Amino acid sequence: MADATGVAAAASSKDPAEGLAAVAALRALQESLEELQVVNARQHGWSWQQIAAVLQVSKQAVHQKYRRLGY
Repeated sequence: MADATGVAAAASSKDPAEGLAAVAALRALQESLEELQVVNARQHGWSWQQIAAVLQVSKQAVHQKYRRLGY
């Protein structure tokens, strides 16, 4: 799937194969963007608690997911 607009449109497709592929692509995009912004926040001195609050998850969950990044 080429672009975000096309993927978003495909997510509401009546064809399950197309719709599910779009959901998977959106999930991958979301994960990538989240990691990018967690790195950005840590580089700007944000605590794990601040990041967790914005993402609406526990501090432990966000730290466990991203501690491999070395922050």
